[in-house]
Amino acid sequence: MGTSSGGTRPLRVMQSFGAPRSTSNPYIHMLDAALEGTDGLEHRRFDRRAALFGRLDALQFHWPETLFGTGRGARGLARRLYAVALRLRLSTSRIAIIRTVHNVELPKDVTPWQRRYLEWIERRTDHRIVLNEQTELPPRTEATLIPHGHYRDWFASVALEHASPDTFGFVGLIRRYKGVEDLVRVFRLTASDAPHLRLHIAGNPTSSELADEIRTDAAADTRIRLDLRYLSEDDFARAVMRSGGIVLPYRFMHNSGTVLAVLSLGRPVLVPRTPVNEALAVEVGPGWITMFDDDLDATDLRGFADGIRSSPSTPPDLSARDWDRAGTAHLEAFRRGVMHRRGAGR
Repeated sequence: MGTSSGGTRPLRVMQSFGAPRSTSNPYIHMLDAALEGTDGLEHRRFDRRAALFGRLDALQFHWPETLFGTGRGARGLARRLYAVALRLRLSTSRIAIIRTVHNVELPKDVTPWQRRYLEWIERRTDHRIVLNEQTELPPRTEATLIPHGHYRDWFASVALEHASPDTFGFVGLIRRYKGVEDLVRVFRLTASDAPHLRLHIAGNPTSSELADEIRTDAAADTRIRLDLRYLSEDDFARAVMRSGGIVLPYRFMHNSGTVLAVLSLGRPVLVPRTPVNEALAVEVGPGWITMFDDDLDATDLRGFADGIRSSPSTPPDLSARDWDRAGTAHLEAFRRGVMHRRGAGR
C-alpha cells in the first residue's frame, strides 16, 4: 500500500477487480502491482461489503458488466440485488467513479436491465482513462491518457523459443469477432502457390459450435494445426514465439492487449488497419506491424509471409509503455475524478 509523502492521507480507491488469479488478464496483474506500489494511494481490491459500507474516495471500473456475473436463478438474483444496492450507495455518496475505456461500445450480450445499468454508470462517471489517443469520447468529457503497458516483464521468465519463419500463428481466446474462421478459409487459398506455409491456431473457443466449425474447415488442409484449449501464460508465450508472425484477423479492433503481448515477445503481427494500429505502427518502428484493409485475403497473407522472413533491425520500441509510470498516472486521474465529484456535489 502506498503512503503519502506529504501531510495528506492517501487517496482511497477501490478497483472493480478482486485479487488477481492465475486466469486473470495479465493487464490486471500488472496494474494491481503498479497501484500497490504508488505513494499517495491506498489501493483496494474489490470487496462487496467494503464497496457498500467502506470509506472510499473513488471506485474504478474496468469492465462494469462483470458486476452481473454469469449465474442464474438465486445466484443471478443475488448479483442483481447487489448491483442495485451499489447503485444506491454511489447515487447518494460523493464517491467518484473512474472508468477505464477498454471497449468503445457497451457489450451486446446483456439484458435490457443490465444495459440500462451500464448506461447509468456511463452517465455517473466522473473521469475516464483512455488507453490511446484515438478513443472517441463525448464532448467535454474529462479524460487522462495512460497507454496500455507492455508485457516484457510479464513474460521475462519464459524460456526463448526459435521461430519457424514459414508459420503463421493465431493466439488467444477465440471469439466470433476475431475472425478465426475467416483466417482458416483464407489460408486454405494459399495451398497451391505457397504449400510451404503453416498455420497454428492456439486458444479456447467460446462455444462448441465455433470449435466444431473451425475443426471442420481446418480438416481440409493438412498445413493447419489446431490447439483449441485454454492457454496458460507460458503456453501463450511459447505459441507466439514458435511462430514467424501472428495474424489477428479481427472484424473489429480498438484496444488490443494481444497485439502488445505479441510485440513484447518479439514477433511481428498482421492486424486490420485502424487509426489505433496505424499510430502504434509508427510508435514501435518499421517492420513490426503490417495491416490489411477491409477483409483479410490471401494476398495479405502472402505479403506478410514475405515480410517476416527478414526480422526488423531493432526491437519494437515500447518505452512509452513502461509500467513504472502507470501508478502515478492513475493516481493523477483518480485525483481529477475526485475533484470533479466533490465539485459536482456542492
